[in-house]
Amino acid sequence: MAYDRDNIFAKILRGEIPCAKVFEDDHVLAFEDINPQAPHHVLVIPKGEYVSMDDFSAQASDAEIAAVIRALGHIARELGVAEPGYRILSNCGSDGHQEVPHLHFHLFAGRPLGRMIKPPEKA
Repeated sequence: MAYDRDNIFAKILRGEIPCAKVFEDDHVLAFEDINPQAPHHVLVIPKGEYVSMDDFSAQASDAEIAAVIRALGHIARELGVAEPGYRILSNCGSDGHQEVPHLHFHLFAGRPLGRMIKPPEKA
């Protein structure tokens, strides 16, 4: 999947589409999801043009990588969800059902979130 400079997150980064900002620094922007799936649902995106985790891990600087990881922890603490817990999810590629070609992380919290993947059925 190639980077599309007209994707919704690129437009948010350029200020063409508003967002409810939760956090911002030199490398990261975080904002509330417009269709929340949990009481707290924040999207965390690097400001660089990275399509996926594979692209980001291969091309991003150490400072960008550290900034994303630190932002996720900072946001969880600021929301007061570090305890009892939260979930971080990033969909990558077509099999991962990635819908926007800009790396992004969902931070879900505010209630028990249940299992991610159904356990295998017993024979």
